[in-house]
Amino acid sequence: MKTILITGGSRGIGEAIVRLAVGKYKVAFTYNHSESKAKALAEEVGAYAYPCDVSSSKSVEDMIASVVRDLGSIDLLVNNAGIADDKLFQDITDEDWHRMIGVNLDGTFFVTRAVVPMMISRGYGRIVNVASMWGTDGASMETHYSASKAGVIGLTKALSKELAPSKITVNAVAPGAVDTDMMKAYSKEELDAFIKEIPFERLCTTKEVADAVMFLLSADYITGEVLSIRGGY
Repeated sequence: MKTILITGGSRGIGEAIVRLAVGKYKVAFTYNHSESKAKALAEEVGAYAYPCDVSSSKSVEDMIASVVRDLGSIDLLVNNAGIADDKLFQDITDEDWHRMIGVNLDGTFFVTRAVVPMMISRGYGRIVNVASMWGTDGASMETHYSASKAGVIGLTKALSKELAPSKITVNAVAPGAVDTDMMKAYSKEELDAFIKEIPFERLCTTKEVADAVMFLLSADYITGEVLSIRGGY
């Protein structure tokens, strides 16, 4: 059975991916702050949970070594760990900017860089990066978030060309508004107004994003693509 690594797997979209992956793969996932929830999920579904700050290359290296020790070579990777923040452009501090880029873009780079040599050596690999519709469209008051996700999309497209000869696919999903803890930053009025603009008239569920990720993981001849999941918005 192949091994899958999912970053940020303790809640939200990551948790939904973990739940779908169990039974199909040996499942390892990372967490940063949600230790109790991560351990409870791992015990419930029979997965392996590892602490990791994806913005730190050293933390990533230590995590990867633990996964390989416990489960063997990593065959599939889902870069899901991410953060969001709403702020006027002129109010974004150096710390805000570096934290956003550090988690969302550097994290994707660090984890992928650590895993790719194993995939190349085996002539097989599947990588799916969780981006955002704002990485293609841009979002007002989310410039740093939009920039980080645009970077993830650029990384996805470039790396897919580089790794295709090694039979490794690299794709991304770009969800719109998903019903996760991140949406709690909005008031009910703001959320209702946004939902009215979505033709489906509701938020996306975490399982719907997870379903798209699982599809891309199973595809042999799709690479360099960004699958939009936005309900027609």
